[in-house]
Amino acid sequence: MDDGSPTPPADLVASMDPTVQARLVTTRHAGPATARNTGARLAQGRYLVFTDDDCMPHEDWLRAIDRWISSSSGDAAIGGHTVNVLTENAYAAASQGIIDYLYQYFGGYSAARRFFTSNNLVVPREEFLSLGGFNETFALAAAEDRDFCERWLESGKRLEYVADVVVSHAHILSFARFNRQHFNYGRGALDLHRSRARRGGGSLKIEPVGFYAGLVAYPLRQSRSWRAAHLTFLHFWSQVAYISGYFFERLRRGWAIDATRSEPSLADNPGAPERTDSGSVRRIA
Repeated sequence: MDDGSPTPPADLVASMDPTVQARLVTTRHAGPATARNTGARLAQGRYLVFTDDDCMPHEDWLRAIDRWISSSSGDAAIGGHTVNVLTENAYAAASQGIIDYLYQYFGGYSAARRFFTSNNLVVPREEFLSLGGFNETFALAAAEDRDFCERWLESGKRLEYVADVVVSHAHILSFARFNRQHFNYGRGALDLHRSRARRGGGSLKIEPVGFYAGLVAYPLRQSRSWRAAHLTFLHFWSQVAYISGYFFERLRRGWAIDATRSEPSLADNPGAPERTDSGSVRRIA
């Protein structure tokens, strides 16, 4: 799926082995949720396998997924292990470290709110479609994966982490881009909270102090070094940016959380709102 980028990768698809049933579909720029949902409707397999344009799946990625499918009951979605390959980029390392911490925390202490990012996600197709896919009404390219995972769990289905389903992630970040990324995550959290309110689950859920202390100190648990101290500061700063973005968006759109709007579905195929993320390729295998 190409989300309206200036140069769709037709040459990449054309260079693939002809026995691989690969198809490039280009859509108008409407954001990753719309692109992924479009791909899900066109896909014909039993499972949807999602990754992004700044990711490189390991060579045995699909084989590892196939091994999991063969040994599972088939009713779960899985999230794989994503590895930051820009090891010298502290901002990319900090962003991945935050995700790693969240996977550990929500996979253990708060499993009912577990989630996986959509750059390494496997979902049974029919169940994905019946749930409505990703929420295309979110104003930013942020939090729609968390929203989907919450709705998935609320429907009685399972989320499983599979460590040998590995994707390398190369997200080039500067401090300005890191700050904007987490500021926008905070802005996107408003849509997540409004989605929760519409489902009657309560909008704002604040984790205990130990959650935030653990998130900030996570790099120091991996290493006692100056680099770890730098990453610790970035983990702290990410939360400052996140909270700032959340309250900025809440003030911008009105303080009250609107619980009156209904959830969209793939069957409705609503017109996508204007998105603020840049055009990019979203791949679905």
